[in-house]
Amino acid sequence: QVQLVESGGGLVQPGGSLRLSCAASGSIASINTMGWYRQAPGEQRELVAIMDSGGSTNYADSVKGRFTISRDNAKKTVYLQMNSLKPEDTAVYYCNSNLRVAGDYTSRDYWGRGTQVTVST
Repeated sequence: QVQLVESGGGLVQPGGSLRLSCAASGSIASINTMGWYRQAPGEQRELVAIMDSGGSTNYADSVKGRFTISRDNAKKTVYLQMNSLKPEDTAVYYCNSNLRVAGDYTSRDYWGRGTQVTVST
């Protein structure tokens, strides 16, 4: 069974920083992408940042220049460094990974349970 476990959320003032981590565990044969999505109250879940196995990245326009995604393949862990946080960054942040379980022929998406990020005075 695959698990994605997030950590690092919390309350921060506008302009502050947070670092999210997400570790994948289980019988994982290969990982294609690891990334982060977020969902604010009353809004749809949206992509924040994602990185593929080759290191290519994609960011939402709203976070470019402020957020940085990184990945430790050996640890099966993805990070999201969030700087210059704004109140509109407040949301539940979900870790996502497209991966293949050992013994399976195809890969699919897995999700973490989410971690709350609140940017407020």
